[in-house]
Amino acid sequence: MTEQRPDPAATADEDARERHEVLAGEIVDHRHRYYVLDAPTISDGEFDALLRELEALEERYPELRTPDSPTQQVGVAPSVAFAPVVHLQPMTSLDNVFSQEELFAWVDRTIDRLGERPGAGAFVCELKIDGLAVDLVYENGALVRAATRGDGKVGEDVTANVRRIEAIPQTLASRDGHPVPALLEIRGEVYLSLEQFRRINEELVEAGRAPFANPRNSAAGSLRQKDPNVTASRRLGFTAHGWGATSDEPGTRLELARQSHAYEVLADFGLPVSQYSRVVDTTEEIWAFVEEVAARRHDFVHEIDGAVVKIDERGLQDRLGFTSRAPRWAIAYKYPPEEVTTTLLDIRVNVGRTGRVTPYAVMEPVLVAGSTVAQATLHNATEVVRKGVLIGDTVVLRKAGDVIPEVLGPVVELRDGTERAFVMPTHCPECGTALAYEKDGDADIRCPNQRSCPAQLRERLFHLASRDALDIEVLGWQGADALLAAGLLTDEGDLFDLTAEDLAGTAFFTRASRAKERAAGAGARVLSANGEKLLANLEAAKTRPWAKYLVALSIRHVAKGNAPDIAAAFPTVEALRDASEEDLAAVEGVGPSIAAAIRDWFATDWRADIIRKWQAAGCVLGTYGAPVAAAEPEMAQTLAGLTVVVTGTMPGYSRDGAQEAIVARGAKAAGSVSKKTDFVVVGEGAGSKAEKARTLGRPIIAAEDFQRFLDEGPDGVTHPAE
Repeated sequence: MTEQRPDPAATADEDARERHEVLAGEIVDHRHRYYVLDAPTISDGEFDALLRELEALEERYPELRTPDSPTQQVGVAPSVAFAPVVHLQPMTSLDNVFSQEELFAWVDRTIDRLGERPGAGAFVCELKIDGLAVDLVYENGALVRAATRGDGKVGEDVTANVRRIEAIPQTLASRDGHPVPALLEIRGEVYLSLEQFRRINEELVEAGRAPFANPRNSAAGSLRQKDPNVTASRRLGFTAHGWGATSDEPGTRLELARQSHAYEVLADFGLPVSQYSRVVDTTEEIWAFVEEVAARRHDFVHEIDGAVVKIDERGLQDRLGFTSRAPRWAIAYKYPPEEVTTTLLDIRVNVGRTGRVTPYAVMEPVLVAGSTVAQATLHNATEVVRKGVLIGDTVVLRKAGDVIPEVLGPVVELRDGTERAFVMPTHCPECGTALAYEKDGDADIRCPNQRSCPAQLRERLFHLASRDALDIEVLGWQGADALLAAGLLTDEGDLFDLTAEDLAGTAFFTRASRAKERAAGAGARVLSANGEKLLANLEAAKTRPWAKYLVALSIRHVAKGNAPDIAAAFPTVEALRDASEEDLAAVEGVGPSIAAAIRDWFATDWRADIIRKWQAAGCVLGTYGAPVAAAEPEMAQTLAGLTVVVTGTMPGYSRDGAQEAIVARGAKAAGSVSKKTDFVVVGEGAGSKAEKARTLGRPIIAAEDFQRFLDEGPDGVTHPAE
């Protein structure tokens, strides 16, 4: 990256000065809300954007960069609600980078400043915890004072509250012989675990109070309680990541040559340190750590918003020194923001394929985690109350990677009194049937008109056409809606009886006929490519594996994960229909609730009619794996009698194709790993099944050996129990 140098001759015009003043004022205000009031009104990503714009202005016009600029300050002045505490050494912040290019440029600048490249173990990488920075002072091993960072020089005295945090030791003692200094100033982050964050917000809403917007502000608010007992009840965590002043008294002096060694010593004293840090040599290894943490971003007990890279050798840190607000020997790489604020325009409800009525948020469209989001589920009426959101609120929206967007909570400080509460409807918005709970204690309210409610039938058609079920390519939401609007289906049982004549009455599956077609006797409209493809897809779907049909039936709790196990245990629809709840519950991964759902499904007359209609239309609902076996009758049974689980991607196979290949060779393709599993095939993107296989000691087949495993059986490949 070529560093752009400021033009010393550039002079800020009136517009630039005015923008600088506005930005500086906004940043100061938002810092006060964030650090002092614990009630931010914008997301971290939006704040970072404001600060970067201010930095860019000052880079272009250096005359605007004055000592009182927010870019030169650390935090804000402490609140007057707590006594001021002067830190023994200034408590700085960290500079941020937001891309690989910027991160590598920082490494290059650091090496240039040193005039040499650090040797082996040059850098230590660790997590950037999204918490509240605190300063702890120990004298002769005893905790005597605790303070927030404040403006970096003066913080707030929160000693009484910190003493109630179990994770922070009251006294330091060495187990491995490291001398405990007579004076030791510790820096670290107080945080609230995600589990505790959910618990606290539920309690706040139950008490009629506004919930916290995120764990960081919840941690800050918990630490700043006037009553230390409240702080104790919040069960805050703490991680030490540095130190300030230390004493040089003989026999107690700390000899810390490296940052990584310091963490070992602090842990020996009883201080919590990060269990996820790594010493690396190169920029490539730094980036590998950054990417690894990004992939696991939501696996940690606390929130993180980035990764921190530090020069590991203390002598080099001393040579690099500090700017007015941050060390030159450390940098924070911040991940793309996953939280933004937007306006909650309305709360509406959706009726799903099992009749469940789900509220969802309709929001002012906003870009988050790389995509524009305008809707997010709210799960049920109880969840709306738990989150404390009102229609018209400014809300915090989160979209973690590819996860479904979630409304975290309201920004209460921005309410103006026009907001209103959501009221759950009493009747189905699609068919008008009175809504009801299926049984006492249910969280979800449902539409009981399961057979003919247009919303439920449309969703069931969309579901059965999915790749996990019958893979009917053109039967999406619009196609399903077109069939229902034309009155062609009473329920999904009529699907395989559709003809070209039936589809001729729907605009979605037809097109205007051409002159030649009309001359040949065709009507004004003929089947479109979509119409022809639907009929072809329906014909092909008649011989899908029985496990696919099980998913297509929309039996509650039956999905692609457990359908293969159920289909293998009951290889025909008749066998499944006649099975007792005890027989069903005996299948691996089924249990009583799923067994009861299967029995209830077959006990409903109109649902049983679906089976009869499909069979009459030529659908093959069993024996398990029959279509594959019929296609390759001479397939060698190299895996006969084995139970095999496939997780991740296999070279040359789709997920379904891999399972079908296993079944064709005589094995049972299970959906879950247990002690009864004979082999687990692990490919790229494998999830918890691979870890469970290792925990249970089940033999593992690598993806690159999958084809040989199919062709030659277990004896043809190595399969260690990893």
